[in-house]
Amino acid sequence: MRIESRPYGTLSDGTEIKAFTLSNDKGLKIDIMNLGGIILSMLIPDKNGNFEDVTLGFDTLEDYTRNRPFFGAIVGRHANRIEDSRFKINDTEYILNANEGRNQLHGGLCGFDKRVWDYRIISNGETESLELSLFSPDGDENYPGNLEVRVIYTLTAENALEIKYYAVSDADTVLNLTNHAYFNLAGHQSGNILNHELNLNADFFTPVNEECLPTGEILKVQNTPMDFRQARPIGDGLKLIDQDEQLRLGNGYDHNWVLNGQRDMLKEAATLYEPQSGRFMTVLTTKPGIQFYSGNYLKFSRKAKDGVVYDKWQGLCLETQYFPNSTKHPHFPSPILKAGQTYHH
Repeated sequence: MRIESRPYGTLSDGTEIKAFTLSNDKGLKIDIMNLGGIILSMLIPDKNGNFEDVTLGFDTLEDYTRNRPFFGAIVGRHANRIEDSRFKINDTEYILNANEGRNQLHGGLCGFDKRVWDYRIISNGETESLELSLFSPDGDENYPGNLEVRVIYTLTAENALEIKYYAVSDADTVLNLTNHAYFNLAGHQSGNILNHELNLNADFFTPVNEECLPTGEILKVQNTPMDFRQARPIGDGLKLIDQDEQLRLGNGYDHNWVLNGQRDMLKEAATLYEPQSGRFMTVLTTKPGIQFYSGNYLKFSRKAKDGVVYDKWQGLCLETQYFPNSTKHPHFPSPILKAGQTYHH
């Protein structure tokens, strides 16, 4: 498992961006760049051994800098939504930059997805890993604390992409990192994901309001379109978008599920299967929640990767996370990182 690097482009300020190819002996190849830690492509074989790219994205660095669907990126400091772009820690209120109406989404105006990360290759015997690191100063997007972040990507011989997140702050802060890859296991160019069969290891979900903010309720998935305890086609639920209030509010699936299993322990969160290609993916995480987003706002008027024009529901995200809006609801798992403690997921 070796890593090769190459120039990927140059930003308007002259900063050179690198792309890194992680590959294993089975032919899998995953490209990642140090702008935003973005996963550029994932070449994965189907049941007949044919390799296709199963992640959505763009062809050029310029497209990644001017479009904001968060394709493949590291998202932070706080993934997902914070209501009214504010929170309190130790009786001090922090007012963040709003970037989705009055709320903050995925870290603000210049979140971690838009930063140039430092990089190094870590060698461990026959395996190499890509380590990306970032310093986020106190007051960055108005978050407290000088924060040091490391994200390590490893492609294993067992066809697993491991993502390890580490961080430490010198003051109490809020931290909730995730990866925002959009998957289409039939190939990113192949149309919608309605026939993908999804399983979520969750008995409960957090319903949302008209701003896609969790209300604080924790409801059973049973007898709702949110029930993926048994694998079923995603399209079966999306057919009910005009009948189900939660699907209507999200314009599809854009919700957090409360994962079963012990918090902070690695556990199966989801499986995804695409029957035509035979590709099957398992998601494991130490996080307490997972956001399933069905690509409800993917309709583009211009070409993306390989000249493809993406449409609604052409890719899906499975974002492992602390629950959205958890700074407002104290009964949700807390995203607060105490000063000097190590964040590790």
